[in-house]
Amino acid sequence: MKKLSIIAIVTAVIILSQSCSDVQRTPSRVYMPDMAYSVAYETYADHSRLTDSGIFYNARPVPGTVKRGEGAYHYEMLTDTTGTYNTSSNLKNPLPPMDTAQTIEAERLYLVNCGICHGKGLKGDGPLHTRSDGTEGPYSPAPANFIDPAFGGGKYYAMSEGTMFHSITYGKNFMGSYASQVTPKQRWMIVSYIKSKQAKPAAAATAAPAKDSAAVKK
Repeated sequence: MKKLSIIAIVTAVIILSQSCSDVQRTPSRVYMPDMAYSVAYETYADHSRLTDSGIFYNARPVPGTVKRGEGAYHYEMLTDTTGTYNTSSNLKNPLPPMDTAQTIEAERLYLVNCGICHGKGLKGDGPLHTRSDGTEGPYSPAPANFIDPAFGGGKYYAMSEGTMFHSITYGKNFMGSYASQVTPKQRWMIVSYIKSKQAKPAAAATAAPAKDSAAVKK
């Protein structure tokens, strides 16, 4: 009886020592293999197995899908940027009038993303085009002057908010797209900031003739 107890204890010790080892000699039984070994693809995983199997995959969103937080405009315009540029003037700014804090943020966004070309005062004299000493900078094409009503035949001064938004989203002429740098809301904020700056010279120009006429009457 004593021998059996010793044998049982030795056997138990051996079993315990083997079970506590961190070396797994045989795999355990997987209760739900479809969850343990997922066949789903991660965003940045290697998708060569799909193409090798003859499955079409181009890593692009399904047509018609809309990124969360963005309007459908962004995806609807991808197929025809030239034609929609001509009709983008119909697009209205969805943001309400900005308060002081929002205006400050809009100015910051403009200076960070637009000021290097269009200049701090929106006159198209940013440091990329015009150096501080007045000489020509490394970028020779003249950026749009949003303040001068005569620049570019007045099209930039009179440009609608929708067309500005479209140009920031897709780029126009020498200007590239800024869709990856600023969100749709931030683009609209920049557009609102530009329009607010354009409204001030227009108001001053309207008030000037009234002042002159008053002086003539005297």
